[in-house]
Amino acid sequence: MDISRVQNILGYTFMSVFAVFIGLYPLRFIGLSYNDGLLGSKPAALLDSSLYLTGFYTHIFLGGLALLAGFTQFYPKLRKKRLNLHRNLGKIYLICVLLSGTAGLGIAYYATGGWIPAIGFAGLAVAWLYTTANAYVTIRNKLVIAHQKWMIRSYALCFAAVTLRIYLPLFIAGFGMEFIDSYKIIAWLCWVPNILVAEFLIVRRLPSRA
Repeated sequence: MDISRVQNILGYTFMSVFAVFIGLYPLRFIGLSYNDGLLGSKPAALLDSSLYLTGFYTHIFLGGLALLAGFTQFYPKLRKKRLNLHRNLGKIYLICVLLSGTAGLGIAYYATGGWIPAIGFAGLAVAWLYTTANAYVTIRNKLVIAHQKWMIRSYALCFAAVTLRIYLPLFIAGFGMEFIDSYKIIAWLCWVPNILVAEFLIVRRLPSRA
């Protein structure tokens, strides 16, 4: 087995395991008190807003579903043998991103830690919506390679849900930082390196597959 094949297997495995684990993570919010978890850091007045809570739950639950639907799109065998399933999962991903990304943009203003994480998460939401819209437009125009490139970018941004939850305990427990200080950094760190890695993969690998 050559090195590139091993790298591909490890990459797919890492992506799949974390996508499933974090994709199902929002289920823990079912029945959870507002005083627990991330909502516990929000002011009481905000938690009394049905509009904010609707945006919050739309963002996390459909974002989790986007993670679950999205990772399957990168398996070549699924695209070749089950094309209709691939397309249907792609439609689910598109709808989830549209709703979750829009909700994420709306609630970003209220991000814990002030304007630094607010701008970071708003930038993530805009970039996620933009890359996914381009993925849709290119496949509608039958530009398959361009579609694959935009999907890599889109899912790299979707994967910010995973990297955020990897960085948080690392910064708090590993580096001994306070939650707020960590959050200000991770609001950017969870997605900017992801998109850079996506560009690296596009340049390095996709032309050879084309």
